[in-house]
Formats: sequence, structure tokens, C-alpha cells
Amino acid sequence: MKEISCKLLVIGAGPGGYVCAIRAGQLGVDTVIVEVGKPGGTCLNVGCIPSKALIHAAEEFEKVSHMAGGNSPLGISVTAPVLDLARTVAWKDGIVSRLNSGVAGLLKKAGVKTVHGWATFRDGKTVAVETETGVQVIRAEAIVIATGSAPVELPFLPFGGPVISSTEALALSEVPKKLAVVGGGYIGLELGIAFAKMGAEVTVVEALPRVLAQYDAELTRPVVKRLTALGIEVMLGARAKGTKGDALLVETADGKSAKVAADKILVTVGRKPVTEGWGLDQIDLDMAGKFIRIDDQCRTSMRGVFAIGDVTGEPMLAHRAMAQGEMVAEFVAGHKRSWDKRSIPAVCFTDPELVMAGLSPEEAKALGGEIKIGMFPFAANGRAMTKLGEDGFVRVVARADNHLVLGIQAVGQGVSELAAAFGLALEMGSRLEDIAGTIHAHPTQGEGFQEAALKALGHALHI
Repeated sequence: MKEISCKLLVIGAGPGGYVCAIRAGQLGVDTVIVEVGKPGGTCLNVGCIPSKALIHAAEEFEKVSHMAGGNSPLGISVTAPVLDLARTVAWKDGIVSRLNSGVAGLLKKAGVKTVHGWATFRDGKTVAVETETGVQVIRAEAIVIATGSAPVELPFLPFGGPVISSTEALALSEVPKKLAVVGGGYIGLELGIAFAKMGAEVTVVEALPRVLAQYDAELTRPVVKRLTALGIEVMLGARAKGTKGDALLVETADGKSAKVAADKILVTVGRKPVTEGWGLDQIDLDMAGKFIRIDDQCRTSMRGVFAIGDVTGEPMLAHRAMAQGEMVAEFVAGHKRSWDKRSIPAVCFTDPELVMAGLSPEEAKALGGEIKIGMFPFAANGRAMTKLGEDGFVRVVARADNHLVLGIQAVGQGVSELAAAFGLALEMGSRLEDIAGTIHAHPTQGEGFQEAALKALGHALHI
């Protein structure tokens, strides 16, 4: 049995874990990271990166398909395109492989030792790792739990055969003729829209009264409109009940039974923290429901044990985990750090895309006091017009008394790239005048941000 000691041990090499380890290594902290799979975690291997590759391929295929129909307003005509999904997936895998190697290289450059295997706690300072060559015991002064999350499996729709999670959806070799998506959240709609663009007949089954319920109805309206245009059937207030033959059994909103024909059934009803299998019962940690409870420095209830990322609760976002990981590394290195974020932008890569940063209008109103809201439609934005992306808008929410910006939202083509500007404005405590007075490049969709601030101030220039 081998045994090593270090100052910092990170369990899990997802976005939070590997960023934590790299930053700690940069600061001269003796660091070991343990990962059973490939570096990058869910995000890089079976989540954020591969899904965006598939979404992009679907967008390109749809564009060419429209051109083949002779309906392109751009005046471009081509012959009917053919999609080879196996080649698309191979291209996606190539991107993932390059990024895997990149993360491994960054860990090595930072002086971090990587141990491949499954880690199990023996106590608050000791972990045993089952590797291919035997058990590796690691003792550490500080330990970071970054074990991430996994897709939620429904008991009446267990994964296997035609029932798949997002992981299997990203590795299909052919486009399903009929795809049923259980869950109308961001994962289900991102992938459902992508497969619809590739030619699948898609049906979304959502138990709530509307899709994308975490976003306000005004923001999601352009997405709902696009679902209809793509021919995606949406069953609201409906519950999946199981399968029978090549069909998904559904209880409709009026209590009737229905069958949805499906070659594949994609279950996307959420994700759960990975808290089992690594010895949680061997250490005494306070829990917040199914998540590990942490303070503003990501410390758990046990001295020297930290937790970051999805295992600590919502929002389950890679960039949140990364920011937490960087903070913990600096804290362990002796720096004064704490979690003090005004904004963690959330992006939904549907068509059109959605961005939320800070407070929604409803959340801002709940704080009490008057608020100002400025909204600018992309239908009045020259760059959006030239990209055939006029649906959507930018919206700014601010206090009425001092014009402090509380939240920024957008829906539209490519608005994910505005998330950085939104987050920066909130982190720096911008007021409406700061955004309105910043010269925005023309012609860009970012001008909509400035115009929304001007609208809230009562003097928008282009609407």
C-alpha cells in the first residue's frame, strides 16, 4: 500500500477541481488531484463543451437546409445537405480530447500531481484511492470535495435501451426519427432544439405550466415562438409515466393517457450531487438537503474540508465552480478570500439564446422600493438585422432612486457573448449612467445593452 502526503488534496477534476488545483500549484501549494475519469469533469466531457459543439453543428445544418429550399433571404442556393452524425460526433470528440490534454498539461505545468482512481474518505485528513496498480493512501492538511453532479434518473424511466440521458444523447451515431424529451428545462430544450434542426421529430413533455420555468415568461417568449417554428410539440402540465413498446406513456394536463411515439427518450429532469460512494459516512459534514453545506469560504462543518461546485447546490454552473475553486486555493495558500459575488450569469443555449445576470424584475420588486426597467428590442438593432436575428431584446433592471443596476437579461441570437459585459457591470456596481455613458462599438448587438440603459433613463436614441 502506497502512501503520500500533501498540503492540498482535490477530489474531482471537473471545472471547479482542476481550477482549484492549478491555482494552488501556481501559489506553491503542494497539491494532489484525484479523478477516476478524464480531466474536465461533466462540463468538458459530457456537458457544456460537447453539447455546444452539437448545437453549432445543428445550427449550420439548418442554415444550409434553408438555403437548399431556395428560401434564403441572403440569395444563397445550394443542393440539399446530408448530415453524417457519426462524423459530427467524431469532430466533437476531437475538441473534447484536445481540451482534456490541455487541462492535463496545465495541471502538470502548475506542479500538481494527478492520481487516477476512485477516492474514498477514511477520515477528515485521509483518503484511499483505488487505482489500477493498487490502493494509494493520501494524507492532506486540507481537502476539497469537487465531486460534481449526475443526471437524475426517474424510477419509472431507468436509463438503458431507448431511454437516455444527456450523456448518451451527445454520443448518438444517428439522428433519431422521433425523439421524446422528458423535461422542458435548459438541457432538454438545448438538445431538443438541436435534434429538431437535424431532422428529428421532437416532442417535449413538461410537468410545469411552461418550459424554462426558471426564467420569466417575457424572456422565454421568443424561445417558445421558435419551438413552434421548428415543429417541436410541447406538452405542458404533462407527466411521463413509463414506456410501452416504442412509445412514451404520458398523463396529459387534463388527466388523460397518451402515447408519444419515440425511437429515443431523452430524460432531462435535473441533476443530483454526487455524494455517494466516496465515504461521506466516514466524515461528519452538515448537509443542506441533498447538498453539502458550506460557508462564504466554501468551508464545510469539518475543519480543513472544503466543498465546491455542483455538490454544494444551485446554481449548478461550471463558472461558479471555477470561481469557488480559485478562491479556495488562494484561501489555503494563506490569502484573505471569501465568496462575495454580485452576479453569477446563467446562459441557456437555446435558439434564441438566453442570459440572466443578477436580479429579474420580479426579484428586484420583491426587495421593496421602486425600480426602473429599460428594454431594447433587437428588431431595432442593425447588427441583429444583418444576422437575421431580430427576435429578442436586452433588458436592464435598476433601482429608481440611485439607478444602481440590479439585474440584466437578454434573449436573442448569440447573446451568450454578452454575459461577460453583464457580469462586469454588476460586479463593478454600475449605475444606469455608467452603461449609458460607455461608448459601445457600432454595429454590434452590444449596443442593445447601452440602449436599454438609455431607455430606463428615459431617453433611448434608437427607439
